Amino acid sequence: MASQSQIHQLHFLFIPLMSQSHLIPFTEMAKLFAHHGVKVTIVLTHVNAARFNTILEQAKASNLNIEFVSLRFPGQEAGFPEGCENMDTLPSLNLTLQFFAASSMLQKPLEKWLEELESLPNCIISDLCLPWTTEIGLNFKIPRFVFYTTCCFCLVCNHNISCSRVLEGVTSDSQTFLVPNIPDRIEFTKAQLPADKRTSSDESKKIMNQLETAKLSAEGLVVNTFEELEARYVEEYQKGGQKLWCIGPLSLCNKAISDKFEIGNKTSIDECNCLTWLDSMKPNSVIYVCFGSLSEMLASQLVELALALESSDYPFIWVIKRGKYSEELENWLVEENFEEKIKGRGLIIRTWAPQVQILSHLATGGFLTHCGWNSTLEGISAGVPMITWPMFAEQFYNEKLLVEVFRIGVSVGVKTSADYGEEKDRVLVRSEDVKKAIKQLMDKGEEAEERRKRARKLGEIAKKSVEEGGSSYMNVKKLIQHISENKSIIR
Repeated sequence: MASQSQIHQLHFLFIPLMSQSHLIPFTEMAKLFAHHGVKVTIVLTHVNAARFNTILEQAKASNLNIEFVSLRFPGQEAGFPEGCENMDTLPSLNLTLQFFAASSMLQKPLEKWLEELESLPNCIISDLCLPWTTEIGLNFKIPRFVFYTTCCFCLVCNHNISCSRVLEGVTSDSQTFLVPNIPDRIEFTKAQLPADKRTSSDESKKIMNQLETAKLSAEGLVVNTFEELEARYVEEYQKGGQKLWCIGPLSLCNKAISDKFEIGNKTSIDECNCLTWLDSMKPNSVIYVCFGSLSEMLASQLVELALALESSDYPFIWVIKRGKYSEELENWLVEENFEEKIKGRGLIIRTWAPQVQILSHLATGGFLTHCGWNSTLEGISAGVPMITWPMFAEQFYNEKLLVEVFRIGVSVGVKTSADYGEEKDRVLVRSEDVKKAIKQLMDKGEEAEERRKRARKLGEIAKKSVEEGGSSYMNVKKLIQHISENKSIIR
């Protein structure tokens, strides 16, 4: 094993995609490695660095060696308004690929920063969505690892669907097909797959090929999951020969309450009020409803959700993101006197919420989620069963994992993926379907109780994985050891 003095000399460079769902696990990972004695530098842009300044303050207070490299984001050159440096500030999510292209313009200033260093970092851990970091690793002879922001199940499904060409035999978006050569029997329709699996555009193929090449050329993958959660899929992926380190759940790696409350954006309701409200509720009685930082819904769809929450008779916390439909929704809430009707039983939080805190509270009994991986893993870590409402990207994969593999989820019944920024002109889920899913999840019957038991068991395993001697704890040690042993060879 490497000595403590050797570990203290290690310097990791983190390069995340500027999106909350990527920045949050990256900053959690930075704290995790810094706790193990590693110096960590995170590449951010000016606006994002300001958002995450609390991380630096906490690091200093905890004697953690974390710093930011704050670079100017070339947004205006790419056609974005000033200050648009995060995917949650894009005028439209249809501009996602344009945002990726703008992000690639950070390569030159980052290389200039590296050239001016007295000694180079010992490794780069870069986002899967930033293939240009491959060139940086090669140019400076720095080992590069890819941080994968979703699960091994998704890795394997994506790989097997692509390699098997199973979609060539699928003639319609609604036709079901079996994912080949995986440990569980999993069926999808083409309409549920990520956009890159459904489109044949040259631009999409080019980008996906770049991402795949960048992933396979990395020295290994670092994944925000834990081995016990999906051991068969960890093993299945590693059959391809690429090294993989499962180091999550990252949301559990830092137990300080203040840290969990201060990540990224500011909440619109203070900690005391939120926790006091939850304290007044019975154990396992509250449904927490949140759709992440990027999901967009029609106001008419949100009205259906509101009606379901009101008529369900269960206490709830509903996080409403400010977006293009928020004014229309707010008008409806006022016209219907909605907040007065739910007073004492429902709590609306606008924009941002302390999700980890809410999920881990004893009063929370269910989580209605869009199935983004961060949220999915936070729900699992808290031992909370979930209602699944996937929208795009890999979220239908995560739904299958929750509902069919782990059996701790209830599907709300969404059949079709909505691409980034795609505005649906119809309501996809009716209030009665949402209400039915809530009742099924929160029911006191045997099936619901077994679901809760399975969820609690997974939560207990998740907590053990990050404790000293746990699988994720040991994988962090192994990754540090791997880099420490190879630095003398590389240098």
